[in-house]
Amino acid sequence: MSPALKESVLNDTVSRTTASEFALDPADAERLANLAGPFDGHLRMLELRLGVEIANRGNIFRISGPKDAVPRAEKLVHALWNDAASETLDEGAIHLRLTEAGADRIGQDYHPQDVTIRVKRGTVRGRGANQQKYLHTIAINDINFGIGPAGTGKTFLAVASAVEALNEGRVHRLILVRPAVEAGEKLGFLPGDLTQKVDPYLRPLYDALYEMLGVEKVIKLLEKNVIEIAPLAYMRGRTLNDAFVILDEAQNTSIEQMKMFLTRIGFGSTAVVTGDMTQIDLPRHQKSGLKDAVEVLRGVDGISFTFFESRDVVRHPLVARIVNAYDARDATDKETGPQG
Repeated sequence: MSPALKESVLNDTVSRTTASEFALDPADAERLANLAGPFDGHLRMLELRLGVEIANRGNIFRISGPKDAVPRAEKLVHALWNDAASETLDEGAIHLRLTEAGADRIGQDYHPQDVTIRVKRGTVRGRGANQQKYLHTIAINDINFGIGPAGTGKTFLAVASAVEALNEGRVHRLILVRPAVEAGEKLGFLPGDLTQKVDPYLRPLYDALYEMLGVEKVIKLLEKNVIEIAPLAYMRGRTLNDAFVILDEAQNTSIEQMKMFLTRIGFGSTAVVTGDMTQIDLPRHQKSGLKDAVEVLRGVDGISFTFFESRDVVRHPLVARIVNAYDARDATDKETGPQG
């Protein structure tokens, strides 16, 4: 990039950003801790949802970011400071304040912040734009959809986000859900209790958990019911508060099951729905609940959709080529009809 062009880009960026410094009075350490949350978790939540950066030294705050977002963020911090004087703030209270302020409509022109997840195996980061966007939207939205072919990391990153939320105390339990639909072959009668019966369907989720937490810790958390395994049919009638819920293989849900699952979400909870539209194992006449949800819910505030493509595949390079080959064949069949 030439010096002139670099200076032009820099000037353009500066013209679209601003910063504001202010004091929250009266100075009160306990009130400040209430506002900031455990490990500054409330401030990080504000940053992610508003697209700004918040720094403070005691009660002196500095907010920087897009010009349209900074004044609204400052106003929201002042409102929360007033609330912190008379009530104990938690994630639910912060979320409600953000919703009232129309946070999802603030700072729409900023780029997703790079989210780094820390787990037992080290750190997990998004590879490529779609994975980075996916992690960012999981951090700021209550309901998230990750849709795309196998090998794009949609389930792995959801589990990583869930483990981090549990480790940081942002949720009290993890709930792993999957429709018990056979993938083209008959498994026959499965002996054992409920968990053992659905284990074969949930193996990819277990594998991700083992990698994140280690086998022994996963077993202990399962025994304590901190991690819960549930077939989708058993979710009816429940309300899930302070939980991180992952619905995997969602392309095999019915429309009624998908609606039922999405309406289980309570305060302090995050839901991630993952699926691959090209691997639907439902009867031919039955519409996928995932496909229906994309049509009905796109554009609804607080619900995010990330669509992965073959170029996002992070497995063996042949996997991406296989996905492309099948996609090309399906496109041809749509135009000319299936070849006998």
